[in-house]
Amino acid sequence: MQTDLIIISEYCRVCHVDPDFIGMLEEEGLIELQVIGKDKYITGSQLKDLEKFTRMYYDLSINIEGIDTINHLLNRINSLQQEIMELRSRLHLYRPQFSIQGEEQLLRLK
Repeated sequence: MQTDLIIISEYCRVCHVDPDFIGMLEEEGLIELQVIGKDKYITGSQLKDLEKFTRMYYDLSINIEGIDTINHLLNRINSLQQEIMELRSRLHLYRPQFSIQGEEQLLRLK
């Protein structure tokens, strides 16, 4: 048996979370549960997301659809930030070819 699995019933008991909330997250595709015997588990790698979704739902009163939208937007922001970093690193390859005027124009664009 894997050691990075967290039993959902224990998570719900310890964190005071309704098990139906976990089911709604799974139905929306926000988390993936594994069923072993009669128990449902979540992987340790998903725990950070589960805790984030739990805070949104219980502390901020955001419904499941809102959580899904926010999660999608956050993932999109991360993707765009990654793309910007890649483009900047590619730009550094061409910077020596620019004249001083070209550098000044790039700085004004930032």
